[in-house]
Amino acid sequence: MLTSLSLIFLVGLAMGAICQRLKLPRIIGMLVTGILLGPYVLDFLAPSILSISAELRKMALIIILLKAGLSLDLNDLKKAGRSAILLSFVPASCEIIGYVLFAPVILGISRIEAAVMGAVLAAVSPAVVVPRMVSLMERKYGTEKAIPQMIMAGASCDDIFVIVLFTTFLSMAQGGRADITDFVNIPVSIILGILLGAVAGYGLYLFFETSYAHRHCVRNSMKVIIVLGFSFLLIAIEGWLEGKVSISGLLAVVSMACVIKLKSTAFVSKRLSEKFGKLWLAAEVMLFVLVGAAVDIRYTLSAGIAAVFMILIALAFRAGGVLVCTAKTKLNWRERLFCVIAYLPKATVQAAIGSVPLASGLDCGKIVLSVAVLAIIITAPLGALGIDSTYKRFLEKEGK
Repeated sequence: MLTSLSLIFLVGLAMGAICQRLKLPRIIGMLVTGILLGPYVLDFLAPSILSISAELRKMALIIILLKAGLSLDLNDLKKAGRSAILLSFVPASCEIIGYVLFAPVILGISRIEAAVMGAVLAAVSPAVVVPRMVSLMERKYGTEKAIPQMIMAGASCDDIFVIVLFTTFLSMAQGGRADITDFVNIPVSIILGILLGAVAGYGLYLFFETSYAHRHCVRNSMKVIIVLGFSFLLIAIEGWLEGKVSISGLLAVVSMACVIKLKSTAFVSKRLSEKFGKLWLAAEVMLFVLVGAAVDIRYTLSAGIAAVFMILIALAFRAGGVLVCTAKTKLNWRERLFCVIAYLPKATVQAAIGSVPLASGLDCGKIVLSVAVLAIIITAPLGALGIDSTYKRFLEKEGK
């Protein structure tokens, strides 16, 4: 395992640096590193680390979500209220509709299989989007109209909506039926996640304040460890309650960080944000290299041009959904176009659930996985490169 970790960090960082010198996003180098080192090409990564890959990816995602919550200004987010809510489900719904309408014709699958494929492909990648939105917030690009906050909030909820739909469509494709409670669980999961995180965040704030009042000041480094521990616990609670109560652990993590920022002094929240930013340097490499390692490149070759064409059509439907969400807002056409670009990347969810239909024995399993792999390879670099190369031209810098 130690050899695998050294390869992940050293090769991942080296490839990221090479891409950066070529004016490309670092994550492209990291994804390529994962694909090359993974079990489907060179097979240099130990089975022991691949067996816990999903948990390691989730830990990395938690770190960037904590950083996001500590950087999020709730007053700014209120400016984008309606659009942020719509972005959490409209673009994904439009993309699924695109697959249901065109995949049976282009890829020769049934409508319900197309719905399963759409649910796998419709999730935006918070791992690609969130760190970039945090960076824009720190640099004050688009913050006057709360554009990064809006995209970040929408992307965080988007995954919950899509995964619930995926579970429902998968059951239907296996001969089951849709249960109305599955759809009711979407808002329930969001609301309970936010409430649970808010309670945890307020409890941590009181603990830190009480310690300070009794002259037992908790150092910021220790606060980072405590906050991380509670974050892992919130994710664990989601697993414990699965099948009983629907709750979003990832949203709880963001909510907890937001409350800590809201109640703490500006200095403390800034220091915590900086420390989680440093942790993200290592977590980013781990996340994207392991996402790349989950990509079975063999399925890419079998997908063909038809799959690429289908992905592009679905992205056009997704872009239409984003434009609908930002209609009749204060955003100009360049800012709306930036929102479209920011909603392109796919990676983490597709790597996590892309193989489930195949493992479940569905006839469409192989083509779903093929399209999921292609979508990661096409949209993750495309979205990251698009965000990095357009934000200065499309967004206004606050106070400029």
